Amino acid sequence: MNDLTPSQRILCALDTTDPQAAFDLAEKLRDHVGGVKLGLEYFGACGPTGFNHVAQSGMPIFLDLKLHDIPNTVAKAISAVMPLNPLIMTIHTSGGAAMMTAAAKAATEAAQNVGCKRPIIVGVTILTSMDESDLQDIGLSPPIESQVVRMARLAQASGLDGVVCSPFEIIAIRAACGPDFKLIVPGIRPVGSSKGDQKRTMTPREAIARGADYIVIGRPITEADDPIKAAQDIARGLE
Repeated sequence: MNDLTPSQRILCALDTTDPQAAFDLAEKLRDHVGGVKLGLEYFGACGPTGFNHVAQSGMPIFLDLKLHDIPNTVAKAISAVMPLNPLIMTIHTSGGAAMMTAAAKAATEAAQNVGCKRPIIVGVTILTSMDESDLQDIGLSPPIESQVVRMARLAQASGLDGVVCSPFEIIAIRAACGPDFKLIVPGIRPVGSSKGDQKRTMTPREAIARGADYIVIGRPITEADDPIKAAQDIARGLE
């Protein structure tokens, strides 16, 4: 991932249910970010047809569905969406080793069957909207970093390409999983931006300096008066 330009490291989260608005923004940002993220909100409203509409912009798409079910169901779900040819897909590491192994295998086999490039399959660790008190509420012992590193090691051993983590766990995961393990990092807020519902945040420059491969940024770009300028300013800050 070291050959990526600063702008290619930025994935813009399109938090909308409007296919035309998503397409327009993707097309506008096409030469200024590395891809766009479509999540549950958009896919639930618009489905594969809506995905394909945005894909017409030529923008690589991060399909962030955070799949979490029994291994067979997750494998079949990945196979079902493979014709869409996403750049990146997410599953939950908390689904366990068998589920992650099935997902990785399904991605490889389905990509071969469809004739597309295999997407990067990454496991979600601890959501960036959670802190250590939230971890205790669901019966997990803090610190968060040790939980995330454990999940990352299991994901790597299960055949996943990387994980989604907060910027605060990047260094520890790099030490545990090596330089080639992909780190997709949300919870990114440029200086002066509101944290919104994120709790574990960092600036774009800090996250890249720590070793993030991709950083996910939504509202600071999509809600800006000039989204192109906002994306350009963020990319310049990474140089």
